[in-house]
Parts: sequence; structure tokens; C-alpha cells
Amino acid sequence: MTQERTFREVDTALLNDDRKGLTLENSFAGVTSFLRRRYTKDLQGVDMAVTGVAFDTATSNRSGARFGPRAIREASSLQPYERPYGWGFDPLSENVITDYGDLAFDPGRPQDFPATLQAHIATILDAGVGTLTLGGDHFITLPILRAYAERFGPMRVIQFDAHSDLWPDDDTERMDHGTFMYKAVRSGIVDAAHSVQIGIRTECSDYLGVNVIDAFEVHELGPKAAAAKVRAIVGEGPCYISFDIDALDPGFAPGTGTPVWGGLTPNQAAVMLRALDGIALKGGDVVEVAPAYDATGATAVMGAHVGTELICLYCKALKGKGK
Repeated sequence: MTQERTFREVDTALLNDDRKGLTLENSFAGVTSFLRRRYTKDLQGVDMAVTGVAFDTATSNRSGARFGPRAIREASSLQPYERPYGWGFDPLSENVITDYGDLAFDPGRPQDFPATLQAHIATILDAGVGTLTLGGDHFITLPILRAYAERFGPMRVIQFDAHSDLWPDDDTERMDHGTFMYKAVRSGIVDAAHSVQIGIRTECSDYLGVNVIDAFEVHELGPKAAAAKVRAIVGEGPCYISFDIDALDPGFAPGTGTPVWGGLTPNQAAVMLRALDGIALKGGDVVEVAPAYDATGATAVMGAHVGTELICLYCKALKGKGK
């Protein structure tokens, strides 16, 4: 079914009662929800909810990722005119994707943040809805994974990243974006043997059993072969994808707090994500977009495209279940 190419006279992020379909609005005007989806807290009939977490208190280097959700949403307004290229279906027309808005939290009480975020994600999951979270620094993935593990058991994590985030840290109350995976594995909410980190190019003394395909191996193998290794590692269990934008080389995505050279190209990332079609994806996130360090806005564009690919992967997983 084709959609008539007539620009709508309403702001679909606020006023469109039909939650499916492409959006034919001026990309440079209107409310910047993700992919111009309807802003709503109503989860009835929703397949996936996009939510923002504007938190960067746990950064160890340059802050600024709190502005990531807003920048990614704005960049995403360039996309919802056509169905995502190369997928063979249109998740925006076949599925109900909504923008759930940003997490509300008190920045003056950072000690309350982890439980607040975990409860926020749990509310969405309890409605039978998957989540795409826009960060924010990478610490946010830890409370998110706690909510997922409560519902699905230990998660198989595919982590695109320049850093392992496995720095030792046994202080249960300390927040650091470089230790979230250490705590997730040590607490048992991540199935390390069936998890994999892609694009790593910084030192780590102990990967705690997590599999690694570093950036140089991706360059040598090629993205399709690397994705085949990922699929073999992850298997058929419940899976979560966390995409730190610094997995990409800073030549393509400079707007991040801790850039490292030698990273993945956008083409490699796109090919790998599409080659993961068929995994049992339950949700994902895009983190560490810090727009102040990128005057071009390219990093936010990369984050928006990654988010769209995660939506496609999630909706294909639903199609595989007959939904």
C-alpha cells in the first residue's frame, strides 16, 4: 500500500491519531519526536516505545551526552518520508512505534537515578512493549538491563563500543559509564558466554568471559563475516543491543565524550546490524551522542540511523513470532 505524497497540515508528533504510516511533513519544522512518531504515554497496542534518558553524570571524560536524545530526535526527522532502505518492509507502517518522551529524574539526587530508570523501563516492558532508549551516557544501560533481566532472565548483550566498560568496580552505589558491563556481568544479569563486544580498541585486562570482536578484526574479516560470528555467539536467547556511538571512528562520529581512532565505518555498522536479522531482539539503546563536540550534526544523524535499524531488527523479530 502506498501513501499519497501530500504534506500533512498537522504536527503528527502531537495530533495524529493514526499511529502507523510514513510522515510527510517538513523535516525542518514541528515537534521533534523520534521519526515523528506520536508522543504518548498510552502503551495500548504499541509494539515499541522510544524513550530518552538525558543523563551524563557518569561520564569519566567529557560530558554532554545529556543533550543526545534531543539531537538524535531532531536528526531523525530527516528519515520518515520513505521506508527504511534495504529491509523489504516498513516498520513505521506495519507496527505501532511511539515516542514515550524522556525519563523525569532529579539531577540533584543522582543516588535515586538508577532505580528511577529501572522502574521507567519496567513500566514499558510490563505492558508487553519493547524499548529503544536514546542516551545519555553508557551507564544508563545498567539499570535498563536490570529491568530486562527481571522480565526475560539474563540477557545476551551485543555491545558496539570502542571500550569494554569492564573496568573493575565493586562499589554497588558508584556510577561510571566505564563500569556498567562489569557490574552487569558480575551481578548475573548478563549471560557473558553468549554476549559479544564489537569494535573494541582500548585495553582491557579481563573480559569476564564476554566474547570480543575488536575493530581490527572487523576490518580484516569484513562486516558480514563478523556478524556471522556474532549470530553464532548469541544464539537464539533473548538479546539486547547497546550501541555506543564511539564504536564508529571519530572521523564519522566526532560528537562523543571519549573518541578513539581506528573505529568502525558507518557502512560496516549498517551491514552488521542488517546481517543480525533474525536474532531474538528484545530492545536496545543508542548512547554517548554528545552533540556539542560535532558542529556538523553528523554524529546525531548516525545515532538516528542506528536507532532506526534497531527498530527494524526488533520489528522483524516480532514478525518472526507471527505478530
